[in-house]
Amino acid sequence: MSAPVHGLVLAAGSSSRLGQPKQLLPYRDTILVDWVVRTVEAASSLDHVTVVLGGASSEVRPQLTLGRAQVVENPDYEDGCSSSYQAGLAALHPEAAAVVVTLGDQPGVETEDIDRLVAEWRRTGGRIMAVSYQGERGHPLLFSRELFGLLHELHGDKAAWKILDRHPDWIDDVEVDRPLPRDVDTWRDYEAVRADSGPRAARP
Repeated sequence: MSAPVHGLVLAAGSSSRLGQPKQLLPYRDTILVDWVVRTVEAASSLDHVTVVLGGASSEVRPQLTLGRAQVVENPDYEDGCSSSYQAGLAALHPEAAAVVVTLGDQPGVETEDIDRLVAEWRRTGGRIMAVSYQGERGHPLLFSRELFGLLHELHGDKAAWKILDRHPDWIDDVEVDRPLPRDVDTWRDYEAVRADSGPRAARP
């Protein structure tokens, strides 16, 4: 049996720039974060999936159409994304050999991106795997087990990127021939991802 890989969806942000919880914004047949969770749950390469909620969790959680994912709460979500990493890592399967991190406000990420990332990691055994969208590096990110301790020590927002900046030789990129998925941080971002969503079928 191959070493298990655990997926994390980070969705604990306070949505301060939007003025309301972006997790609850309508997207296709559901809400924004639920679409992302479904996308991650559909990845056959992931053995376990955990969703990290924080801001507005009492409103968001009942609207998640959870399949195999579990939910954990990050009470320190105002401390930045690093606190969500810590909450998620604490919930990992004890034998997890790697973690794949996806952001709950990036509905443009596709299941195939995750599966390709994990397949390449299984082939190379790299420390960090990143998706490169037409040359722009972004999520999902895969971190091997040997880096879990380093991830636990993160502080503030975008702290995981500091690891990538400091250790470029640890990174293997998986190329994807489409633009970098947009984060939904503003109303303009939201309108853009809705416009880009097209007529794709609803996820099961």
